[in-house]
Amino acid sequence: MASVGSVVGREREVGELDGLVASAEGRALVLRGEPGVGKSALLDVAAARAAGLGQRVVRAAGVEAEAGLAFAGLHQLLHPLLADADALAPATRAAFDIVFGRSTGEPPSVMALGIAVLDLLALASGDVPLLLVVDDAHWLDPQSAEVGRFIARRLSGHAVRMAVGVRADTPSPWDDAGLPELTVPPLSAEASARLLDTSSPGLPEPARRRILDQARGNPLALLELPATLDGSADRPELPLSRRLERLYGDRIAGLDRAERAELLRAALDGTGAAALPGRARYPLRAVDGAVAHGLLTTDADTGDLVFRHPLVRSALLQSATPNERRAAHADLARLHREELERHATHLAAATVDPDESVAVVLERAARSATARGGSAAALTLLTRAAELSPTAAQRSRRLGEAAYVAAQSALLDQAHELREAADRLAGAGQSPTAVITYAYTALYEDGDVRSAHRRVAAELRALPPDADEEIRARLLNLLLAISMFSADPALWRVSDELMDRDADRVDGPTPLYRDAWGDVARTGAGTRERVLAAFAELGDGQPWDVMRLGVAAYFLDALGEYRTLVRRVAERETGSGAVTNAMTLQQLVMLDQISSGEWDAAEETGRRGLALTVAHGYRLFEYQYHGFLGLLAAWRGDADAARAAVDRVDRWARPRGVGYLTQLAEATGAALGLTTGDYESAYAYAGGLTAPGTFTPYSQYSLRTLLDLVEAAVHTGRSDQARTHALAARDRGLPAISPRLDFLTTAALALTADDTEAGPLFERAVAHPAGVGFPFELARVRLEQGMWLRRTRDRTAARTALGLAAETFERLGATPWLRRAQAELRASGLPGGHTATDTALTPQERQIAELAASGLSNKEIGARLYLSPRTVGAHLYRIFPKLGISSRASLRDALESLNAFREACRRRRTR
Repeated sequence: MASVGSVVGREREVGELDGLVASAEGRALVLRGEPGVGKSALLDVAAARAAGLGQRVVRAAGVEAEAGLAFAGLHQLLHPLLADADALAPATRAAFDIVFGRSTGEPPSVMALGIAVLDLLALASGDVPLLLVVDDAHWLDPQSAEVGRFIARRLSGHAVRMAVGVRADTPSPWDDAGLPELTVPPLSAEASARLLDTSSPGLPEPARRRILDQARGNPLALLELPATLDGSADRPELPLSRRLERLYGDRIAGLDRAERAELLRAALDGTGAAALPGRARYPLRAVDGAVAHGLLTTDADTGDLVFRHPLVRSALLQSATPNERRAAHADLARLHREELERHATHLAAATVDPDESVAVVLERAARSATARGGSAAALTLLTRAAELSPTAAQRSRRLGEAAYVAAQSALLDQAHELREAADRLAGAGQSPTAVITYAYTALYEDGDVRSAHRRVAAELRALPPDADEEIRARLLNLLLAISMFSADPALWRVSDELMDRDADRVDGPTPLYRDAWGDVARTGAGTRERVLAAFAELGDGQPWDVMRLGVAAYFLDALGEYRTLVRRVAERETGSGAVTNAMTLQQLVMLDQISSGEWDAAEETGRRGLALTVAHGYRLFEYQYHGFLGLLAAWRGDADAARAAVDRVDRWARPRGVGYLTQLAEATGAALGLTTGDYESAYAYAGGLTAPGTFTPYSQYSLRTLLDLVEAAVHTGRSDQARTHALAARDRGLPAISPRLDFLTTAALALTADDTEAGPLFERAVAHPAGVGFPFELARVRLEQGMWLRRTRDRTAARTALGLAAETFERLGATPWLRRAQAELRASGLPGGHTATDTALTPQERQIAELAASGLSNKEIGARLYLSPRTVGAHLYRIFPKLGISSRASLRDALESLNAFREACRRRRTR
């Protein structure tokens, strides 16, 4: 735990953490700094502040020894909360049972598991706010880190905050998580002097100056270096963390052999991390010398001995001989005989010579890890099993199995290496044409955006200034396409750098592709006009030119302008032409059909395109088609098909880093939530794509879900967030990018305006010329307009708007939306019975409805009734059809009508 001295000079950082702990909305914060800078102490402060406010604090820590054990970190974090899981839906509980090894079944995708974790957190924080503290998160196993990143971006709307500590010098999945960060710098000179004088008073001035100079503001160094005044740690050429390791190494060397062995076993077993039921930790015994040397300390919460700092573990591993490490692993393998994966990991590290019995254990452990969704751990186990196999046949079989696991987990570099170890594809003398061929294959067949991008970027860097311009343009066009599929700002930064470097060496549409396929929110102004001009000069053109410009036109809402050309070329190439381009062209046809309201035709086009991609083995396009068909199913209300598509696409795309498809899956989840009236779910998905008031860089779907996020926020009572997002769309200049975005921005402003401004804005939105080209979005805006008009008592105008919306929904086959419009029509006075009396509300439903009608959010209702916000949302989803309405905005009128009806019935009974 943090001592008083360890937070000297951290007023700014403590203030940031106080803001996190006391924030009204759930959010996450990543603390990043060098080893010893005081991240753990600051996390302790955050935990203490939260506990002082009556919040529940749950802590976990990454442990280097467990980085290869799938979901070990997640289990550590969630274990204190799993007692609440009995109240969750069976499917949600099953996700936890599978990944934690309590049952068997299909492992959940990252998205499915992440949503399950959010449900658990919402339930656990229903009564008392929750603070999650994760220290040393750079050492979490990859699966836990991926789920942790997923939930950290979606805490808005929950009474859950999350503080995560990572090292600045250690790469980790948190580096590109897109989360708010608090950099923990070295202490100032004044604070360093104050800490040193407090912890080591009375130092001679020369020694004091030397320590201040060597510590460079690092609190751990300021606390430890005074013990080395003999100069034993003086190695200024080494990084400070290495010098501290040497300092601890010198102390370790002063212990007897038995005590060093005891500490080594503890270091290799992760002693100091939380011990879970059924999972033993190595118990430290007879270590008084280590305590006296300042290598161990006592955990204030548990009373257990723990390492003073992770650098002590590192020093132990560095100072141990190979034989000592193997002996320690053998002892730990015996300790963990009942935990297959942990036992196998230590057994592998303890074994030197080929041993079939050990290889068999490793193979069994790999199957166990795979069954829980831990494919990365399984790959490590299988590779080691192959190394320990005594025969060539067994080595070959296990390497083949490892290659299969690598390919299935999107670890494609490893898969290529394992499958073709004797003939690697990355030859130093490869031609640019060979690199292009490789990259297209890696991208289209495997979705390998990282490897393909790396190879193409390297080839571009190696091209001489006088290289063939057509080859350079092909490489740049391919690099931009890979970047678009990745939706990864880090890859885009590399692409932008190479584009800037070669700006004078390429002409044609390549710069246009960068602006249209990339960060449209920031580069889109004027780009639509450039796309239309390029199309005008194209004629029929080559299929790849039509395809690339078609993609640019779709992202800028201009595809309808040239749909005839795109459809003609798609049909021509599908039969006997450039079939790869035809797959994308057919997608463009489908997307245009969705936008223009030809939904039956869009579904048929999608199924034809899917069959084509499956026949040719182009899995990237296959999963795109699954995603687009899932989105259409979501808008039509086919919940089972939409959920299956979300799971399928996310499970394939997320581990490969195909961000465009993971965002499509999240957009589909948002669409399904809006269609079914599960607005909390819609907000979780849409808010995960882009936070209210922002537009995620290089994310096409952060713009395409503008109306979705605003609508979900409005219907969950998050009026401030909805208004913030609508204003951000206007102020960021989205209306200048395309007429559709102008139409949607106007609609978003109308949905979030007060009653004095909403009317004219709704009129402007429904009269916008762009609305005709996007009939489903226009019908949604008319539905919202009709609901607003009915709420303001203009029932005649409301019926007109609602009737037009209902006609469109019926033509599209958007049945849930049609029912919603019809319910609003009945509520506005259209003949057909008084829907407010069709089904009685239960007492709890009545209470929730009245609180929602009073203006309380789901979170505020949950706090009063001791329910989670998601449970409140589920109740409202059942209440709306009983009252014949489709949103909380209509609750007040519906309840008044119901009360009037009941009063009339009471009077008739008393006559």
